[in-house]
Amino acid sequence: LADTVKSVVEQYGVWGEKTMMGRTYMGTKRTSFLIDPNGVIRKIYENVKPQVHAEEVLADLTEFGA
Repeated sequence: LADTVKSVVEQYGVWGEKTMMGRTYMGTKRTSFLIDPNGVIRKIYENVKPQVHAEEVLADLTEFGA
């Protein structure tokens, strides 16, 4: 997805202020959404940690019967 005008990140609420190494800036927050086949957001993962995120999503998919 190329969201060059930031319309999608704003609709999903993932564009905002971030801080790194004492510097504050605007950017995309590390967030994932689990969306079912009907387009319903089943779960929102905020502050995603890449090392464990796939395992979390797979566990939730199993729980939701996917």
